[in-house]
Amino acid sequence: MRHTARGWWLQEAGDVEPRAALDGDVSADVVVIGGGFTGLWAAWHLLQRAPGIAVALLDAGVCGEGPSGRNGGFVDHLAHAAPRLRQLAGDDAARATIEASIAAVDAIGNWCDEQRVDAWFTQRGQIIASAAPAQDGAEDEAIAACRALGLEDALSPMTAEAVRARCDAAPLRGGTLVPVTATVQPARLGRGLRKRLLGAGAAIYERSPVTGLRDGAGGVTVETAGGRVRAGAAILATGAWSAAVGPLRDRVTVTSSHIVLTEPVPDVLEQTGWTEGEAITDGRRLVHYFRTTRDDRIVFGWGGGRIACGARIGRREEIDDAVVAQTAEDLLRFFPQLRQRRIEHAWGGPIDASPTHLPIVDTLPGGHTHAAFGYTGNGVGPSHLCGELLAAMALDARDPLTRLPLVAPPPVALPPEPLRVIGGFAIRRALDAKERAEEHGRKPSPLATMVATVPERLGVHIGR
Repeated sequence: MRHTARGWWLQEAGDVEPRAALDGDVSADVVVIGGGFTGLWAAWHLLQRAPGIAVALLDAGVCGEGPSGRNGGFVDHLAHAAPRLRQLAGDDAARATIEASIAAVDAIGNWCDEQRVDAWFTQRGQIIASAAPAQDGAEDEAIAACRALGLEDALSPMTAEAVRARCDAAPLRGGTLVPVTATVQPARLGRGLRKRLLGAGAAIYERSPVTGLRDGAGGVTVETAGGRVRAGAAILATGAWSAAVGPLRDRVTVTSSHIVLTEPVPDVLEQTGWTEGEAITDGRRLVHYFRTTRDDRIVFGWGGGRIACGARIGRREEIDDAVVAQTAEDLLRFFPQLRQRRIEHAWGGPIDASPTHLPIVDTLPGGHTHAAFGYTGNGVGPSHLCGELLAAMALDARDPLTRLPLVAPPPVALPPEPLRVIGGFAIRRALDAKERAEEHGRKPSPLATMVATVPERLGVHIGR
């Protein structure tokens, strides 16, 4: 097994020649910090909304090669968050948010078609399946909330027979169908966005980590080791590294997720009936997620990585032998047919998690810097929507979209460090112990059950 930080998606997509680093002083209308999906989409929306605008994009590495190019590639929306959205913002705002997030999934597919970007966009829906009796009905509240909002087509219940007809994996029971969800090859999508932005006139500077950001009366100044960009507005799209930004430090937690990838196994896919490319997750809070590739491999991930201390993101968030070993073991519980087959690749990456499990778009003190963060592992679809929100805010084009409750929500403060990492470690360990006991037909310990309920008592959501 090849276990790297880079991952198979980027290897499959092929290398690109990095753009030159920033060298000297430049001016722009808007400077975008971060070349993942959010920054790339924000730059794209800026150029579409204001043709001729000067956009400078800075990335510490190569655009699309961070977590955006390494994730599971699920292009999801926010219907599963309907209960929280109703509680936070009311029915009208919840409905508008879910509809906008569903439209973003279709918009990504349409963009790939229009721009002729072969990102393997495949819209066969998502199955959220129970993999243990304790997971039965995990999405019932979300289904009921969508029905109350008149969005009954967004989520619908599935019987065990219906689930297993589409994927007869060993532990799967009943579940929920999310018909609009798609999958992509995320590195190919990142590569495509980067190439189209260059063609549209964006100035992209790679291997240019930002060392300073000043937001003053006349706009912003962004500094790197090689120069600086002066602009009227800045867009901050740094994902998990947002935790290093002072105003965001207490609004985001950094964890990790890890993936294993099999050799091509068309016979196993045929045997299980999983031949249409559906995206699948189980009903855990520390979720398992899996999908197939164009060449009939199984991508299997687990959101049970360790919690990071603040923004100190290091090797463990990308290469974690213990978490990968557990992920590989979990793969075999779902697909015991793979015991004699090769796991060829493994990789991981950091996740920026918000307390509400909803992405957040906000303006930072100073008024000219707009940030999006807190995707909590579900950013491929919402990044398109948040990129559009950021573009509108940078252009001061306030419209119904910028009034969605994702924009400037009431902050939910997290505990300070080191309590956050100590408490987060204990809670995630208790959750995993509880869920593993349930999966194997055992009663969880009272201590694990009690600790696992701490987040909800604090108003923090863990899970889908």
